[in-house]
Amino acid sequence: MISYNTKDWLSVLFKFHKADTIRQLLPLIALISLYSWGVAYVEVEVLKLSQNSHLKQISLMHSLLGFAISMLLVFRTNTAYDRWWEGRKLWGALTNNSRNLALKLDSMLAVDDHVTRNFFRKSIALYASMLRDHLRSEKTRLALDEIDHPELAVDQSRHLPNQVAALMMRRVQELYRKNVITGDQLITINTELQSFTDICGACERIKNTPIPYSYSVFIKKFIFIYVITLPIGFVFNMGYLVVPVVAFIFYVLASLELIAEEIEDPFGGDANDVPTEKIAENIRIHVNEIL
Repeated sequence: MISYNTKDWLSVLFKFHKADTIRQLLPLIALISLYSWGVAYVEVEVLKLSQNSHLKQISLMHSLLGFAISMLLVFRTNTAYDRWWEGRKLWGALTNNSRNLALKLDSMLAVDDHVTRNFFRKSIALYASMLRDHLRSEKTRLALDEIDHPELAVDQSRHLPNQVAALMMRRVQELYRKNVITGDQLITINTELQSFTDICGACERIKNTPIPYSYSVFIKKFIFIYVITLPIGFVFNMGYLVVPVVAFIFYVLASLELIAEEIEDPFGGDANDVPTEKIAENIRIHVNEIL
């Protein structure tokens, strides 16, 4: 995740980062500019249709459609950000619950019980690492896909985070049977252990349930048709100035869609995704300090 000073305008305005969408869109911007120049050349130099006052009203259609596409993109971006923020809250909860579990175990276990302490110190941190890898797996992303993916049917069919959670649960039950912890303490610890699985399930819901396909496809087609017809609508009033105007409009609309695509899956390895690797490492450090 990129950390930056939100009040430093100069560094944001004049610095190109690898996450900037202009790097990805530059070839398409050049192609759209060339297409717009071609439309302007045909109209200005060959057809000279701008003399017809009725054709100038075509731009009104784009003004009306511009409002519709802006509403769609606002909803699209807000939905994607909600998914990103929920993912960040879930990993924040995982951090807190891991610390709470470690603190409770530290107060319940004997100081000289190094075997049990080492087990939970490793297993709590291992759960965060396993969950990180599980959420980055292509198999997890396609878990609810209606199309079968036999190429992913490898020996990862067992749910790795669940296996770690089961190990911790069995060890806690063993401590209870040996009277190392009381029944009340068992109930307290079970709350944290259950929360691990709840967090995992919520993260999987975000991972394997993308934005509805028809909605995503419609927005992309809408942007494409809107931008392709822009030169035809505005060339009668703007002439060759339509080239930079259309290129800039395409950059803005396409950038919003690219940003939404990137943050709607918050558990990947992109620059703006939730820093799950760093969070998992922090959990390991904090649990080691406690136990």
